[in-house]
Amino acid sequence: MAFSELLDRVGGLGRYQALQTVALVLPIMWLVAQTMLENFSAAVPSHRCWVSLLDNSTSQVSDLDPETLLAVSIPPGPNQGPHQCRRFRQPQWQLLDPNTTATNWSKAATEPCLDGWVYDRSTFTATIVTKWDLVCDSQALKPMAQTIYLAGMMVGASFSGPASDRWLAESARWLLTTDRLDRGLHELRRVAAINGKRAAGDTLTIEVLLSAMQEDQSVDQAPSSLGTLFCTPGLRLRTCVSMLCWFAFGFTFYGLVMDLQGLGSNIFLLQVLLGVVDIPAKAGSLLLLGCLGRRPLQALSLVLSGACILANTLVPRELGALRSALAVMGLGCMGSAFTCITIYNGELFPTVLRMRAVGLGQMAARGGACLGPLVRLLSTHGPSLPLLVYGTVPVLSGLATLLLPETRNLPLPDTIQDVQNQAVKKVAHRTQ
Repeated sequence: MAFSELLDRVGGLGRYQALQTVALVLPIMWLVAQTMLENFSAAVPSHRCWVSLLDNSTSQVSDLDPETLLAVSIPPGPNQGPHQCRRFRQPQWQLLDPNTTATNWSKAATEPCLDGWVYDRSTFTATIVTKWDLVCDSQALKPMAQTIYLAGMMVGASFSGPASDRWLAESARWLLTTDRLDRGLHELRRVAAINGKRAAGDTLTIEVLLSAMQEDQSVDQAPSSLGTLFCTPGLRLRTCVSMLCWFAFGFTFYGLVMDLQGLGSNIFLLQVLLGVVDIPAKAGSLLLLGCLGRRPLQALSLVLSGACILANTLVPRELGALRSALAVMGLGCMGSAFTCITIYNGELFPTVLRMRAVGLGQMAARGGACLGPLVRLLSTHGPSLPLLVYGTVPVLSGLATLLLPETRNLPLPDTIQDVQNQAVKKVAHRTQ
């Protein structure tokens, strides 16, 4: 009896696994909330340069309305509103003449906001942007800070994984392979009891466990190091493509959700819509996995997500509702892609390398998340460039997914040889 069959006897999917899932959901919810908080604590309100005529309480000009004073103090910006980063060196009083044309003042000398900025505090009374003036020439500091934050999460995950072994119940297989037989037997019996299969757990003995482990080891003695994923012909393609899918999720998802202001006008409504759409999208993807299969759904969700994001590059900013709808659809499809790759990735790799492959994929996702915010710096060269990059990456990743094999209704590979046998059967089926 192989070890996988032994796990089925004590309950492969039961109350114990459900409790583990619930225990993981709670901290994940706090983590996501902390990440999404950036949209509010680091929001960028409307702003303009501080000018003496408007903002100096001792100003002697009191017979003109604020709109007039603003027109002679701040040049118009790209969106026809007051420029956010420049001001006139001297008040341009000639602009009050209705006969003045653009050629009369377009060459007027301007300067940066030497005395600071005035922020619109009607929505956000204070953010880190208003506190440290992370605008104009310093606007790059915000995505850089987000990248550092996400990089800290990646480093922390690298250390927290091994450290968590002393708090969580270890894998029975890992306990047995490290000669901790009594502890492994105790964990399996505990799982059986929680899953309502105490009788099956009572039949387990150390001899039964050793026999199951020896059967697995006799089938495959190949090395199971991280390098095996890249050196084995049958695994190399699976590793690279699955890492690309993980990377696309982290890169696009975190690049967009940490700057919802770039997707729609009302970030509060957009935040609610994302939460409302994300749950049914992920639940629906679980149902579609059994109907469409792993590979088609993975490719479709990534391509649709990228297509929605790319479509937003063609929508004017004035159509805020349409931009928000496309953003919600794109991120909803990305949530579906995350659910799919989480299941698909585990089915692509043999048991001896499964956790290494999953861990490698998650590190690729965290690496993509670190790079995601930095892409927004491209907006200085073109406002649509960040969305163009965010949309292209998942589309290419979705197309690359078509190179992977389908795993629906197939037994999980236990050994590297099982993966190679699947590849041989696939080639033989094509030649027939």
